[in-house]
Amino acid sequence: MSASVLPKEETSVASSRARRRHTVWTERKSPVLSVIMWMLALYFAIPIIWLVISSTKNNADLFSSFGLWFGSSIHLLQNIRDVFTSQNGLYARWAFNTILYSVVSALGATMLATMAGYGFAKYRFPFKRAMFSVVLGSIMIPLTALAIPTYLLFSSAGLTDTIWAVIIPSLVSPFGVYLMQVYAADAIPDQLLEAGRVDGAGEITIFFRIGLRMLGPGLVTVLLFTLVATWNNYFLPLIMLSTNTLYPLTVGLAQEQSAASAGGSAQALFSTVITGSLIAIVPLIVAFLFLQRYWQSGLATGGVKE
Repeated sequence: MSASVLPKEETSVASSRARRRHTVWTERKSPVLSVIMWMLALYFAIPIIWLVISSTKNNADLFSSFGLWFGSSIHLLQNIRDVFTSQNGLYARWAFNTILYSVVSALGATMLATMAGYGFAKYRFPFKRAMFSVVLGSIMIPLTALAIPTYLLFSSAGLTDTIWAVIIPSLVSPFGVYLMQVYAADAIPDQLLEAGRVDGAGEITIFFRIGLRMLGPGLVTVLLFTLVATWNNYFLPLIMLSTNTLYPLTVGLAQEQSAASAGGSAQALFSTVITGSLIAIVPLIVAFLFLQRYWQSGLATGGVKE
């Protein structure tokens, strides 16, 4: 008995010593890691801070005062008014286009990615590995390499300079398919699906009534990734659209910035472009703050096992 107990005691002592060493090392390194994390946070926050401060300045203060400090007076309300009144309120049209493109593309891409990922994770069918390899390979292809072929394809179909030229390509999300395949493989037990089949439920009913309810955090993740990608998409609408009333915010603000850089009377657009850029990122911040609770609930659910 003593021979069998001693190795366990020695193992317990060794593991406790290892934990103490790890704790001491972590505590010793924590101040350094904290400084590094704060520096990284400041690095990523500086552009946003500059954007917020610059939105409170007029054109004279933009070029005369320090970039990370306020000007002689606050012109934020006037700048916001100029954003929505310049060019007969064209900014509001760009904002509506951006919301339309992003919401429709995000919802459609999320549903398609979820259905495809669920199918790859829970079904067996011919050429499954080859098809999934194609999905993984398409993740490696940069979107700029597909822009010209996509334009030629849509031009032959007569869909350029329409909203579908932006929405339809955005419905394809290979990374979303991969993410949902990985998530569905662990989040949905096969026994639960078999129980639904035994009860007489069809595959579509099982997917919508059982599968979707268990894929909440994955759905939100793909939704946000697609929403941000479509909201910030610049190159695709730039080559697909030629009517300025169909532009999203990215292309519209870039056109205004080009006009302001040309000088002359158009230089007064600098404050409008900066304030418009600040307004353009507010919906994304709100979306992240509103949807992060679904991530937190998913992490809490996955961290507890019976």
